[in-house]
Amino acid sequence: MRVRIPASAADEEAAAIAAALADYVGDTVEVFVGDETGPTATHQRESAPDRSTGTDATADGTTANRGDRTDLEPTDRERALREEIADILEGGPKKYRDQLSEEGKLFVRDRLELWFSGPDSELQFEDGTFAAFDDWHPGGANADEETDDRLPADGLITAAATFEGRDVHVMANDYTVKRGSMAAKGVEKFLRMQQRALKTGNPVLYLMDSSGGRIDQQTGFFANREGIGKYYYNHSMLSGRVPQICVLYGPCIAGAAYTPVFADFTIMVEGMSAMAIASPRMVQMVTGEEIDLQELGGPQVHARESGSADLVARDEEHARELVAQLITYLPDNADEKPPKREPNAPAKSPDGIDAVVPQEPNKGYDMTDVIDRLVDEGSYFELRPDYGPEILTAYARLDGRPVGIVANQPAHRAGAIFPDAAEKAAEFVWKSDAFNIPLLYLCDTPGFMAGSQVEKDGILEQGKKLIYATSSATVPKQTVVVRKAYGAGIYAMGGPAYDPESVIGLPSGEIAIMGPEAAINAVYARKLAEIDDPEERERVERELREAYREDIDVHRMASEVVIDELVPPSSLREELAARFDFYADIEKDLPDKKHGTVL
Repeated sequence: MRVRIPASAADEEAAAIAAALADYVGDTVEVFVGDETGPTATHQRESAPDRSTGTDATADGTTANRGDRTDLEPTDRERALREEIADILEGGPKKYRDQLSEEGKLFVRDRLELWFSGPDSELQFEDGTFAAFDDWHPGGANADEETDDRLPADGLITAAATFEGRDVHVMANDYTVKRGSMAAKGVEKFLRMQQRALKTGNPVLYLMDSSGGRIDQQTGFFANREGIGKYYYNHSMLSGRVPQICVLYGPCIAGAAYTPVFADFTIMVEGMSAMAIASPRMVQMVTGEEIDLQELGGPQVHARESGSADLVARDEEHARELVAQLITYLPDNADEKPPKREPNAPAKSPDGIDAVVPQEPNKGYDMTDVIDRLVDEGSYFELRPDYGPEILTAYARLDGRPVGIVANQPAHRAGAIFPDAAEKAAEFVWKSDAFNIPLLYLCDTPGFMAGSQVEKDGILEQGKKLIYATSSATVPKQTVVVRKAYGAGIYAMGGPAYDPESVIGLPSGEIAIMGPEAAINAVYARKLAEIDDPEERERVERELREAYREDIDVHRMASEVVIDELVPPSSLREELAARFDFYADIEKDLPDKKHGTVL
């Protein structure tokens, strides 16, 4: 075979071309340069390929199948690539990796190993490992790999994984790289992950440990259409489409703090996590206030005061355990129903429910003693337990079916609804409805709290949100009047007017505008004041209360068909299970509109 190449080619190039072509065509190749009459390079292959059979002819006349050759090994090119990948996986400078143990937290690659190792969990593949590679790697712009300018993966890992048998998208900051700060390439990876989650309909896990935007590299990613601001646009588009779960492993400041608050569920780690709109140093510059990061935005602040944290984990392992339990109640996306499991008997016998609930309407008790007798053992999973504790919000399974529980808690502030509790319950109802989780209301409340302080705290605004969320929820809803249901409390707690599938009463139940004591005082105060004899006044007041209580008794409500059924407390679990099963596929339509105006 003869080949002619341009006159500008060097002799070495001619020889390389001859060798390559001879190896491919299996024949002697002569390469002529320019107008030369003789070949500049000649190459003859020792064995010629048999192209009809896919075999090579060897020197002794035998043949060898090219696909069966066992003498091939990775080339230097592949070995070099693997060395580069290994270097990237080491993360930021060693001095910062060494500091992690002092802070009690894992290196991000070890954290991913904790999350995604085991029979039902695996990190499947990663995207953007080589992000910003040319900006720092030896041979690139920066030849010293141990300077602070090491930028492996640009400090942010995005990947696809299987977690507890579920396909998920994963984002994790590398705190050893510029304190997990965000810059152009990492931002691009984050946005791509979010946009792909919209397409796949799979949940997203955010493993956050970021100090915010990389201030010295902000050009090109801060205010751009496809910059950090797009994070929160994408969070908004994902909201209610797929579950977004965030775990905080360190200080998340400024823009980084919006990811945890946009997530559907946020878990902070005790002694490690913090989030705030500005760092303590910035707070001091702006306001003069001196405060440390934990006081400013640590787990106790957000679990008790702001309500931004759903749960607080003891350590990294506990955080994973909490998410593993949480995800069992959630579907992959809004088109699916939550996964059912084999039923378990409750931890305590339903026979004890009536004995748990006091006859006296103002006597306190722990509503979880009722719940333990209703739901499958080990399935109760409370969210935001320290925020607005007079309402319980929890996921559980009832005869194997996930349900969202909204329950008044008489053990805290008599179960009266304060602004923070109303806000918590509204958000819980809203997200449960978004992910097709049926709702169970357990009502025992004197109603919304009154007073000047709660007015300042927005009791009307927050109460409105709870009533709106309950009104708009289209999942199956069951309401149980456990004991008192006074005032607008019966509205917020899924009463008859709010399109529940059933309102069930227990024999201890009462439904009224207000309790007997307050009602008698409001209506008959003047009449009672006119009775001079204290004993007579007390007798009349007692008779008025008893007559009022007969009017509001749950038996009267059942007789008037205000409620759907009055059931023995020991039968409540099986009654609820049957009703949730019967109404599982119910369809409800909302009015044709763009959206409501309540936020």
